[in-house]
This record gives sequence, C-alpha cells and structure tokens, in this order.
Amino acid sequence: MAEPRRGLRAAVAFLTPVGEAVEPNPDALWWFPAVGALIGLTVGAVWWLAGRAWSPAVAAVLAVGADLALTGLLHVDGLCDTADGLLAPLDRERRLAVMASPEIGAFGVAVCGVTLLARWAALASLRPAPLLVAGVWAASRTWMAAIIMGVPYARREGGLARAFLGTERRLASIATIGSVAALVLAAGWRPGVGPAAVVAGTLGAFGVVALARARVGGFTGDVLGAAGMVGETVGLIVAAARW
Repeated sequence: MAEPRRGLRAAVAFLTPVGEAVEPNPDALWWFPAVGALIGLTVGAVWWLAGRAWSPAVAAVLAVGADLALTGLLHVDGLCDTADGLLAPLDRERRLAVMASPEIGAFGVAVCGVTLLARWAALASLRPAPLLVAGVWAASRTWMAAIIMGVPYARREGGLARAFLGTERRLASIATIGSVAALVLAAGWRPGVGPAAVVAGTLGAFGVVALARARVGGFTGDVLGAAGMVGETVGLIVAAARW
C-alpha cells in the first residue's frame, strides 16, 4: 500500500493546500479524479448547507469561496497568469515570462472577474447539487492529468511537470477511469444534463490547451489551472441552461 498512499499524498499536495508539501510523482496522476471528486463534493456540501440557511445568491457566493479555499487559489492564479500570457500580443518568450511573473495585468483581472461571476451566477440559478459539482470537478482533474500526460511542456528549463515525464502510457487508463467516474457522478444529478455539462467542460478545457499549444508550444502549471477553471465554469453554465 506504500505506493498508493504516496500517490494520494502527492495528488492532494499538488491540487490543494492541504497537508505537507510532497514532491510530485507519476503515481499522483491516478488520484487526480478522486481528489477532484472529493473537492467537488465538499464544495457541493457547502452549497447545499448554505442553501438551507441563506438565499441562492449567498449560497452561491459561499460555494465559490469554498472552492477557492480548498484549492488555495492555485487554479485562479493560473487562470490570471494564463490570460495575461496568452491573450496579450506578445512573442513566445515574453508570454512565458509574463506567466511566470507574480504580477497580474488587465487581461488576468478581466478574465478572472468574468469567470468568478459566471460561476456564481450559474450556481445561484441552480438548486444545490453536490453530485453535479463532484462530477464536473472530477472531470476537471482528469483533464489536468490528461494534459500532463498528453501535451508537451512549454518551458525548456522544465518545472514541476518533469516529475510526470514518462507517464504517457497511462493516459488512456487514467482518462477512461476519470471520465467514467465524472459522467456517473454528474448523471446522478440529472441523467442527461449532468453528462452534457461534463462534455461541454471538456471542450472548454481543451480549448484553453489548444490556445496554449498555438502560442507557447504546450502547457505550463498555469495552463493546467486555467484549463480546469474554464472547463468547470463552462460545465456549470451548461448545467444552468433552461433544459
């Protein structure tokens, strides 16, 4: 059981601020969907409990805040940096430098603001549904694992992603397991709409990755966070449509 525990600790450390820092390792990728589902269930539980005491608008704010806390603002930081680096008219090296900078520019502020507002509006228009959030969030971490395994790393000097090199053979297995789990969880909310939200979120996430490949040649840690945030938001918006 040593290797599974090692992978779980590494996945939790990589995706959340919980626990002590652990060096990323390939075993962590197997646990990405499960950690995503657990984060989603927790956010969904906060949403459901808050909905029993407050209005839908307040419950939605608390759910969005819970997600930010459980992810340590890591993904929203990645969204801001990615927006600044990929959307501004810059050359490749300058884009990567901007994404590595701790400063946030106008593109990052605007995209982050719209994304958080969209998440709040979608949640506020729905009845609290923990299974929906668990499904979309499990899918989100599955996308992250698939990106790590299937997309080139953009920075020549390397980074945390180096710890995952050589995991390409696991892509099909992890993507299949994570996708099935995400679809089943989302279908537990609404059989047709939940899976549609997961599929739509997948398209949104990989749209971010396609832009990153075109402009910087691959993914970075910031792109992982941005893909997750955008995909989750697209999934929530689709779920909130008037079906």
